[in-house]
Amino acid sequence: MRIHTLQLGELHANCYIAETDPGRCVVFDIGGSSRMLLEYLKMKKLRLSKILLTHGHFDHIGGVEEVRAATGAEVYIHENDAPMLSSAAKSLHSSMSIMPFVPVTDYTVIRGDCFINDGSCTFRVLHTPGHSYGSVCYVCDDVIFSGDTLFCCSVGRTDFPGGNTEFMMQSLGKLCELPGDYKVYPGHNESTTLDYERQNNPYMKRFRG
Repeated sequence: MRIHTLQLGELHANCYIAETDPGRCVVFDIGGSSRMLLEYLKMKKLRLSKILLTHGHFDHIGGVEEVRAATGAEVYIHENDAPMLSSAAKSLHSSMSIMPFVPVTDYTVIRGDCFINDGSCTFRVLHTPGHSYGSVCYVCDDVIFSGDTLFCCSVGRTDFPGGNTEFMMQSLGKLCELPGDYKVYPGHNESTTLDYERQNNPYMKRFRG
């Protein structure tokens, strides 16, 4: 699975493009700058089939509707964060963004842990609340798209509405228990590995043997 990274939107959140078959891809989070993403897909000759959202905050959904409308891609989000797609307040847009809010008008809700297939890839959805009630991670082969749950040597904030420190620790434990090592692509900053985080992330200290 070939992965491309763009930093989009006001907060430069990571947007990941994962090729699931030759000429076909899914995208994880679109924080804004939709024209940039559409031009990139055109340049790489990639057809977008699905937009997989790790959670519903504005810096991860700001460009979703324009890209969805332009490509016909299916949008997926956990049911607990789905209300953020149509609410400037719930998505934190009204308090943190100066850009116009564009609600997402068509999407599919994810319930619990499940699987999403695209091309030759199967993405395992792990419900990992903590940063928001509906935060999820997507796992495919040896890769985790962790959104704002797990960062390099840190974790997502839990002081926003819907955040919960206890839930975050439970979600980190869920990730820590995954067998083997994984490349981790977070919602912000640089990529890392799960083994590195197991050993070095202070928030995972309690899970070390």
